[in-house]
Amino acid sequence: MTSPSKATAVTALAPEALQSWFKEHQDLVVIDVRSAAEFESMHIRGSYNVPLPLLSEHTDELAARLGSRVVLVCQSGVRAEQARQRMATVGIDTAYVLTGGVPGFAAAGGDMVEGKDRWDLERQVRLAAGSLVMLGLAGGKLVSPKVRMLAGAIGTGLAFSAATNTCAMGKALSAMPWNKAAKEPTRESAILQLPVHAADEDAAA
Repeated sequence: MTSPSKATAVTALAPEALQSWFKEHQDLVVIDVRSAAEFESMHIRGSYNVPLPLLSEHTDELAARLGSRVVLVCQSGVRAEQARQRMATVGIDTAYVLTGGVPGFAAAGGDMVEGKDRWDLERQVRLAAGSLVMLGLAGGKLVSPKVRMLAGAIGTGLAFSAATNTCAMGKALSAMPWNKAAKEPTRESAILQLPVHAADEDAAA
C-alpha cells in the first residue's frame, strides 16, 4: 500500500484497511479523541487517547510529534472529523477518519481492549436531549405553555450543533463526574507519550 501524500485529499478509512495498516506500517499512529471514560470502556488496541478538548488545546505540540500516517477515531466519526479539521490548521492534512468509529472497528473483528461498561457520550446526549424535549412538552401542558420553550430551545440547539458540527451538550456532559476516568489524560500523559515520527518517515518506508 502506498503512503498518503501531502497532496492527497483527506479520506475516510475503512476498519478493514486499518487492520491491515496495523500489520504493515510501524509508523502508524491511531489517536482516539473520545473522553477518557469512553476510552476506558473500550478502545482499539494500540491507540492513544487524546480527548478532543486536549487535542484542540495542544494541536501544535501534537502535530510536531506525528508523521504522515495518522488515523483519528471516536464513537461515530463526528469528533474525529472535528479533530481532523483542527489538525489541518497546523499542517497535518493527511489524517484519516475511521469509518464507523470504534464500534465499527470492533464489529469488523478488530483487536479491542475492553474495560468498564459505560454509555458513550453521544448516547448520553441523545438521552438528555430527548428527556428535555419531553419535559418541555409535558410541562407546557401541565404547568405553563411557556415551558414548551424548553423543547424549542433544545431543537434550536440540535440544529445549531448539526450546522456547526459541534456539541455544547456533549461538552457539558463530558464534565460530569460519571464521565471522568480514574486518571484523566494530561499534556504529559497523552501528548508527550506519543512516539515521535518525522514527517518523511512514510516516504522512506
